[in-house]
Amino acid sequence: MRNILVTGANGGIGRAIACEFLEKDKEDHLWLGVHSSRDQAEQIASMFPGRVSVITLDVTDPESWDSVMEAVLKKSQSIDVLVNNAGAHEDSLVATMSDDTWHRVIDLNLNGVFYGCRKAAKPMLSQRSGRIINIASLSAINAPIGQANYASAKSGVLSLTRVLAKELARVGVTVNAVCPGYIETEAITGMNDVSRKAALANVPMRRFGTPEEVSAAVRFLACSKASYITGSVIKIDGGIY
Repeated sequence: MRNILVTGANGGIGRAIACEFLEKDKEDHLWLGVHSSRDQAEQIASMFPGRVSVITLDVTDPESWDSVMEAVLKKSQSIDVLVNNAGAHEDSLVATMSDDTWHRVIDLNLNGVFYGCRKAAKPMLSQRSGRIINIASLSAINAPIGQANYASAKSGVLSLTRVLAKELARVGVTVNAVCPGYIETEAITGMNDVSRKAALANVPMRRFGTPEEVSAAVRFLACSKASYITGSVIKIDGGIY
């Protein structure tokens, strides 16, 4: 049985990742880290009785990470997969971006990933096994106007992924990143028609991706057959870049 911790489990991609593991790998136990609302995570738990633990986690707080990892290891004695999925963006032009907006986005999208990676690395080193998958964004590679904070944070996630992959490779722990492009989640459904058409025009496949297409890549990176893949970045973007 693998113990898998997924952060940001209330979002569209987080829910898809959790369900991908639960549906395809019947022995997995999922720990769903949520901060504010627990509704979606609790719904997943009700669908898979006994196989899901919903746990409060503020990814921007190192002490919260300490508590969560202590709970996981106390109950399960191992952490086999960490998926750092929690994130959000607050867009603004650099000239008008407030200090608070800059720091909130960096804290959630970069510092939160760092804290999670640091906390999972220690038990994985002792186990001499483990998988860390960081959900970045296409914005890390193809930075759009208005996302200086978000693009900087996600670019940092890619560098963090590559460095940690080298540091843990000798014990068989892999660290990889996934960069979703336009994915049919709450953020996309909130677009107006003009913005949606403009976004579609930039996608060579002329469609948006689905959360399940992201979750399938995450599950593959977590499997034993991906044991020689580390420090890699997988784009899921319909060919944008």
